[in-house]
Amino acid sequence: MNNPRDEEYDYLFKVVLVGDSGVGKSNLLSRFTRNTFDLETKSTIGVEFATRSMMIEGKKIKATIWDTAGQERYRAITPAYYRGALGILIVYDIAKHQTFQNIDQWLKELRNHADESNISIMLVGNKTDLRHLRAVPTQEAAIYAERNHMSFIETSALDSTNVEEALRNLLTEIYKTVSTKYGVDNKPVPYGGLGTIMTNVPSTEDVKKKCCNV
Repeated sequence: MNNPRDEEYDYLFKVVLVGDSGVGKSNLLSRFTRNTFDLETKSTIGVEFATRSMMIEGKKIKATIWDTAGQERYRAITPAYYRGALGILIVYDIAKHQTFQNIDQWLKELRNHADESNISIMLVGNKTDLRHLRAVPTQEAAIYAERNHMSFIETSALDSTNVEEALRNLLTEIYKTVSTKYGVDNKPVPYGGLGTIMTNVPSTEDVKKKCCNV
């Protein structure tokens, strides 16, 4: 029988993974939430959704993480999933320079459909296990991220390198922004995707409705 306290949280943050198809978003999601990796992962159709909780500065943060399809033919549905997001992970493949070049388009889409002033954005160079095939120098990506006011990290969903750190760093950044803007310690917080300081976690469908108006 589940312990009711396992279903408690202090804050609920919505995080969205975006980036070209094949950069490893689905396996990052599975590493974030289940600590698994699937070599046979197929391209995401539409969106997938999972949750992960962790302690950030003494608060239990529950993250609802959305993995969006990277293929152009599904791009039209993506804007709905930005709604209510407080964190965005823009992912590229360090071995495919085109996926890095396409970040400009993902940033443009983000700016068209979300309020950047309320969102923490992290640039993620995935697949560092393919270092022998590297096409995007770390320094080039770091400079790009700084120029576009994003944090930056390189990861490998395959061998787990920096995966935990990426999520923890992003959630910490969101928490600091939220606590500065709205306050903490049992003060209510607007729900626009970040939740309220409550106990019972809503169902997946409730979270979808509250986070994204779907």
